[in-house]
Amino acid sequence: MTFPSISDIVASTIESRTRKNQDNVKKNNAFLTYMNKSGNIRTFSGGSEILEELSFAENGNAGWYSGYDLLPVAAQDVLSAARFDIKQCAVPIVISGLDQLKNSGKEAMYDLLEARIKVGESTMMNLIGQGLYSDGTGAGGKQLVGLDAAVPIIPTTGTYGGIDRATWSFWRSKSTTAGSALTTATVQAAMNTMWGSLVRGADRTDLILMDTNFWGIFMGSLQPQQRFTDPSSANLGFPSIKFMDADVVLDGGIGGFATTKTAYFLNTKFLNFRPHKDRNMVPLSPNRRYAINQDAEVQILGFAGNLTCSGAQYQGRLITP
Repeated sequence: MTFPSISDIVASTIESRTRKNQDNVKKNNAFLTYMNKSGNIRTFSGGSEILEELSFAENGNAGWYSGYDLLPVAAQDVLSAARFDIKQCAVPIVISGLDQLKNSGKEAMYDLLEARIKVGESTMMNLIGQGLYSDGTGAGGKQLVGLDAAVPIIPTTGTYGGIDRATWSFWRSKSTTAGSALTTATVQAAMNTMWGSLVRGADRTDLILMDTNFWGIFMGSLQPQQRFTDPSSANLGFPSIKFMDADVVLDGGIGGFATTKTAYFLNTKFLNFRPHKDRNMVPLSPNRRYAINQDAEVQILGFAGNLTCSGAQYQGRLITP
């Protein structure tokens, strides 16, 4: 028989911890951290899809005139929206009746739950972190649609956010592969070219994410120079330096999910992480969940949402062979 008092501990412990899950994930994932820093983590409240409004054409009525010239007033179709599916992930946390008996007493039970909940949180962080770099085809198409889809190697084909890149040039990101192996002597020139190709007035790259390989090449190019770190970035727990006025961040390292030999040049103004307001890394139900034919209790961490984009042409991908 399951002890009601222990069940209450299970439910209340996971509830109190998971209220902080969003912050935990942000602080353990460089991409999400910077999305949060720029105010681009936005919840949505419902609907069958996540929509990102965007403008795709100029107003054709604009033009010069003189005196009594007639002014064109034709209706203009210049606004649309990219559409993104709602993706879900879950991490069940299970405790058996035997474990409950062995860990009787409030302190022992909390130690056991804390350990298992930490593992559950880390697992969800890893699921989301991996998804943020994916093309959305993992797990049979159930994975987040990440940067590999938003900023693909070949940006002139395929459909992203419901918009065909082959038809609409404004929806194409930039992608460049260095002609030969990128070195410390050539990396800065390649980055200059990519950065310049993504500038539109005040809109420009504000975040460059690198894997370990690319980070090593870039850092090697700075060896003869004095390096300045960004104190605000250091406070977020990630080593970063500046390129132009963009933060350059290592998102590889041990177990990192950053795409191999790649630097993403991102304008986070046009990127959003969109969790559902009621499924933002929280328990699916605060109530007790019992196995029908087992002496066990389950609580499930759940997430629903996706990474969205409203300006693909401002995103770039620099690859080293």
